Amino acid sequence: MRTDELDYELPPELIAQHPAERRDESRLLVYERATGAVRHRVFAELADELRGELVVVNDTRVVPARIPIERPRGEGLLLEPLGGGLWEGLARPTRRLRAGQRYGPVELLEHLGEGRWRLRLSGEPAGETPLPPYITEPLADPDRYQTVYAREAGSAAAPTAGLHFTRELLATLEPERVTLHVGLDTFRPVTEETLEEHALHGERYEVEAAAWERIRDADRVLAVGTTTVRVLETLARGAPLAGRTRLFVTPGFEFRRVDALLTNFHLPRSTLFALVMAFAGIDETRRLYSLAVDERYRFYSFGDAMLIL
Repeated sequence: MRTDELDYELPPELIAQHPAERRDESRLLVYERATGAVRHRVFAELADELRGELVVVNDTRVVPARIPIERPRGEGLLLEPLGGGLWEGLARPTRRLRAGQRYGPVELLEHLGEGRWRLRLSGEPAGETPLPPYITEPLADPDRYQTVYAREAGSAAAPTAGLHFTRELLATLEPERVTLHVGLDTFRPVTEETLEEHALHGERYEVEAAAWERIRDADRVLAVGTTTVRVLETLARGAPLAGRTRLFVTPGFEFRRVDALLTNFHLPRSTLFALVMAFAGIDETRRLYSLAVDERYRFYSFGDAMLIL
């Protein structure tokens, strides 16, 4: 698949700079694959659209992972702890940084390529909320970039489909939890000419045995977010309950455990957009995104949501 097939036009004003005042006030585009029907709802009405699906969420917590660098002016982004105070991270401007140098609480040890570094962090992560670069306005409340069910810290970005849930709505759904710590694989854009050339480095996941038993035996499963999809489909292929997943979901993929998908509207040329195409169909996804633009849905991390049944 050519990477340019993951392009679409988006007016810049539709990139949400702030979350909705109340989490479940965001809009919800509902698409039925079997009939092609589309409905426009609000997220608080999610339960009315479900058909007995077991809701599965990713309960990772975002780390305060953005570390400012003063000289040369730039920043580091913590991606994954390696143990003993060591981390893998991104740092920029990479060409002006040197291995063996200390930049504030960060000592760069080894350049791993593509802007990635092995580094040593002094103390616990105490940086800024790692908002995506397309969010250019400050976030008044850092907790709005965490899901209400976030538990174990380990992510460099939020599993954004879950940002719409309130505790009240969640309590009515009796969800199951999995954990995938969001890292470079989730937010790194596809820069190669074809999707097949894009390589994944792997992200850490863990699922409790009782949780997987409940998920495995459910009649239907709703995955909240693309990261949850990757965990469930990894386990459905016989992987252990904890490890790393390099599963790359692209058009033509056979879904074995995910029956419905709740997701935000994703960036063009992203692996997340490719995953939605794999689930809903290439042409259908393009049509839905075009419709969302026409209907002035809000896009990306703090934007609205789509439910694919």
